[in-house]
Amino acid sequence: MSTSLSTSGSAPSGQPPIADAGPLALCAREPRVPAERLVAEMVPPPRFDSVRFETYDPDPAQPSQAEAVTVLSGFAAGLGGAHATGAGKRRWFSKKPAAPAAGPRGVYLDGGYGVGKTHLLASLWHATPAEPALKAFGTFVELTNLVGALGFQQTVQTLGGHRLLCIDEFELDDPGDTVLVSSLLSRLVEQGVALAATSNTLPGKLGEGRFAAADFLREIQGLSAHFRPLRIDGQDYRHRGLPEAPAPFTDEQVAKAAYGTPGASLDDFPGLLEHLAKVHPSRYGALTDGIAAVCLTDVGPVPDQSTALRLVVLADRLYDREVPVLASGVPFDRLFSEEMLNGGYRKKYFRAISRLTALARDAKPLVSQ
Repeated sequence: MSTSLSTSGSAPSGQPPIADAGPLALCAREPRVPAERLVAEMVPPPRFDSVRFETYDPDPAQPSQAEAVTVLSGFAAGLGGAHATGAGKRRWFSKKPAAPAAGPRGVYLDGGYGVGKTHLLASLWHATPAEPALKAFGTFVELTNLVGALGFQQTVQTLGGHRLLCIDEFELDDPGDTVLVSSLLSRLVEQGVALAATSNTLPGKLGEGRFAAADFLREIQGLSAHFRPLRIDGQDYRHRGLPEAPAPFTDEQVAKAAYGTPGASLDDFPGLLEHLAKVHPSRYGALTDGIAAVCLTDVGPVPDQSTALRLVVLADRLYDREVPVLASGVPFDRLFSEEMLNGGYRKKYFRAISRLTALARDAKPLVSQ
């Protein structure tokens, strides 16, 4: 599937233009993603394309990690049957819906950032005995955007014949999403679709600290009824036993690396934050299409929470696609204010810091010593 990219230049303002040799610029991209691509790309992203339960490395000090592998392996093995052979699709055309399965029809991986939840979710997708067309994997924001692109009924019809729907980074940030997702998942469960999700928040606690969750308690309780919570404890594996993250480089080092790295982008961080406000978060993956490395100058604290949440999504997409991030300015652990790190979205911000730090470590070889 193709993605159209409208561009207005090849280098950010302040950088000298070099014909046919300059870096790309994220700020010059305005991706338009057709609905068919949204559906086709509901598979594990590149970083998790080859992961399996066998490649997950449980921490011996955290028994819940090994237990999660056992539970999820059994869950995948139990997803065989007629639904995967087409009975699920035929059921869509019958007037009488299938009876919902007794008890929770899904698993919910809860735990801190960096314990390997996405690895396990993708492993579940790979281990489920069904053709890729009968399994779907996407982030929460990608799922809600799919509903926006296709419409509610068409989304139910598109996903209703699936055996498994995996939802990564499950978060409810506003009441509208709560009602929408509650209705969607209820309909899919009625169609026999199994669910799996990851989050940093227990299903009964979704929305707390973000909006008046008590006003939508029925929807939140309805969501949690679909899942069996599976707690995964542990430390952030991305930095377990690894050297300290590299300090930010100078503007000159970042620019030189950008011009010397084929496929790299070069952007001024404040300008990029402004540009992200003009692009729907569901398109941030397309925003990075073909980018070999992201180079940022003048990185500084994020000014407000809306901007911070957009940056979190971009960090997730860069991490999924294994795109190194080279930056000048402040270290990534100073992007978010103390107020943000102590608020309702704190786990999202810590995840972003963790992932950006890992990508900064990956980018270090781009700078000539």
